[in-house]
Amino acid sequence: MMKVAIVTGGGSGIGRASALALARNGFSVVIAGRRKDALEETARMAGEAPIDPFQADVSDPAQVEALFAHTKDRYGRLDVLFNNAGRGAPGINMEDLTAQQWLDVVGVNLNGAFFCTQQAIKIMKDQDPRGGRIINNGSISAHAPRPNSAPYTATKHAITGLTKATSLDGRKYDIACSQIDIGNALTDMTRVSSGGQLQPGGQVVPEPRMDVEHVAQAIVFMSSLPLESNVQTMTIMATKMPFVGRG
Repeated sequence: MMKVAIVTGGGSGIGRASALALARNGFSVVIAGRRKDALEETARMAGEAPIDPFQADVSDPAQVEALFAHTKDRYGRLDVLFNNAGRGAPGINMEDLTAQQWLDVVGVNLNGAFFCTQQAIKIMKDQDPRGGRIINNGSISAHAPRPNSAPYTATKHAITGLTKATSLDGRKYDIACSQIDIGNALTDMTRVSSGGQLQPGGQVVPEPRMDVEHVAQAIVFMSSLPLESNVQTMTIMATKMPFVGRG
């Protein structure tokens, strides 16, 4: 039986690479995102591999419900959810952020992950065989902030709480929940900062980055484990990025 996965934010970056890797490794993959053209490009990149694009904004619970209804109707089950969709706010002083900039980040990064988790549990707890796996994209920002990143950092810390709560509440349904914390994967979203990242001391310093395919392979590994085993947390990062050590 082919396993079924949903990857949010599947139109670019980590989501695209992970969806393609899952499809190459025997999963039927539904990818969700706000940009239809980007989703369709990911599907084309997969060639004959089964990738199904579905346009949805995860911050809207009605659109999330439609995404999961589509998946259940078409494939009959759900084995893996990768809550990957995310966004940041402008890197400006905290006091200068608008209320809407804060709400936009919370809407996608935290609310979207919660809405998707709810819908995944509803499918996973009643299917046969029962259970499944939910993987949350936490980011290095779940541990330590960059300067001027309050909305993003706050939501990624919150993802850690959601992961732990889902791990506990999912046990009775044979649902495993993991968090992957990613540091300096080279994607279009981070490429603009390759010339330098603002450091706590005020310097702008170029930081080493890593191939996003390494993240994708980590997602495949986590997704392929039997449900009796779980990678509760994984940190995958560019080896020389300035995370471990004093700032």
